[in-house]
Amino acid sequence: MLSKTWLPAVALTTGLILGASTTALTQTTPSTQTPAQRPAGGGRPPHILGAERALKHAERQLEEAAHHFGGHRVKALELVKQAEAEVREAIAYAHAHPEEFKTSTK
Repeated sequence: MLSKTWLPAVALTTGLILGASTTALTQTTPSTQTPAQRPAGGGRPPHILGAERALKHAERQLEEAAHHFGGHRVKALELVKQAEAEVREAIAYAHAHPEEFKTSTK
């Protein structure tokens, strides 16, 4: 069982690590989002955007891998694409519910 799940687990873990490491960059880098991608009120979900970038990177790496790894590379790629879809849904939710993302001025 362990041999069947190691590649997807490594790919998703790598994506999460890369997402966490890019969080600092999203805090200091000006937004490159279009207004349609930003939650109303100018707020940005930086952790979600960092995860989105990390997943894109993981997708590219899996697509460029030279070996099929017994079908595990394809399964990991499917899971990454599924995660990307969920992240897009999260961003759309943030845009549709800006009141939940307002920061306190206290």
